[in-house]
Amino acid sequence: MPRISKQIKIHGFSHASGYVDGLSLGGGLPVLIQTMWKDRLSHSDLEGEAAEALIARIEGLKRMGCALLRFAVPDLASAEIIGNLASMVSMPLVADIHFDHNIALRCLDFPIAKIRLNPGNIGSRDKVEAVLSKAAARSRPIRIGINAGSLPQDLRAEADSGRLDTAEALVRAAERELAVFDEFGFRDVLVSMKASGIADTIKANRLFAQRSDVPLHIGVTEAGPLIAGLVRSTAALMVLLGEGIGDTIRLSLSDTMEKEVIAAREVLAAAGEMAGEASSQRLASNCGVRIVSCPKCGRSSFDTHGFTDRWQPRLYAMEKNIAVAIMGCAVNGPGEARHADIGITGLGDKVLIFRHGEVVRTISSAEADAAFEEELGRF
Repeated sequence: MPRISKQIKIHGFSHASGYVDGLSLGGGLPVLIQTMWKDRLSHSDLEGEAAEALIARIEGLKRMGCALLRFAVPDLASAEIIGNLASMVSMPLVADIHFDHNIALRCLDFPIAKIRLNPGNIGSRDKVEAVLSKAAARSRPIRIGINAGSLPQDLRAEADSGRLDTAEALVRAAERELAVFDEFGFRDVLVSMKASGIADTIKANRLFAQRSDVPLHIGVTEAGPLIAGLVRSTAALMVLLGEGIGDTIRLSLSDTMEKEVIAAREVLAAAGEMAGEASSQRLASNCGVRIVSCPKCGRSSFDTHGFTDRWQPRLYAMEKNIAVAIMGCAVNGPGEARHADIGITGLGDKVLIFRHGEVVRTISSAEADAAFEEELGRF
């Protein structure tokens, strides 16, 4: 039976810093996608053309299906920058904080939607209480983030000695931090327990899901570059999502944020395809354009790779439930891809655009992008 977690509200903010309708997660609601900003920002990034480009990229991530965007906040100067940015974009921003509780307190002065921290490295109980008290007063949820590489010293020692496996150590660390939250009556909390190992990630989240209804953010940490990271993350997430475990997800890749979002969408779509009817709705929230493309071979007369690279971000940003085929030759064109709502393929020195197997345009390679855009606009 699918796991049912409790629901948590993540408030959105208007540009005037007032509440607007926000996100809800948990409780069987659709799984949300998250990514993390890859670079450190400066005050100049919030000015002029740099700000326009920054905002455009963040809004583009949102259109592609990203629901939450996390930023590392290593110091108070970063808190000011991310805090000001939060009032400039419609995407809910998450502040990732370690070691200094004053950074968390400062972030809570801004319209930052959620705080990610580990109470175990924030400091004394009074510091933790100060953060929880202020977060409660401002209705901001907190994610307790536990990583296998940064376990509390005693649990790490037990895991290193073999007296405790890594998965159980992760769960105990999470339960220890949740106990602190319970003492202070803080309930707007979710948990993540991430390891670089697939088996450890699956086991830890399974164990926690059996013991608690606290919402879970799932993912494999330090998963690797694009191909390795995709394989490792998919192996773990497909298992967990198939068991109804996970309320938000991130595929942590040594690659762009856009590719993380696309990968997460595809994992959710695949999990939804595999799931039974009871689970498919919570995994189908990120449905939209589905791209199918051939791998390219010696018969190809159309640059499928280049065309896909150019069009992929735009296609994933479209709010249309359609299948798009990008093929290289007549063999893999209108015939094998006749199920596609729209497709493009090569045929000698020409390019064909087709709908459900029927050719609607025959053009030159130079005209391909413009013609494809015109036909796409007819939906």
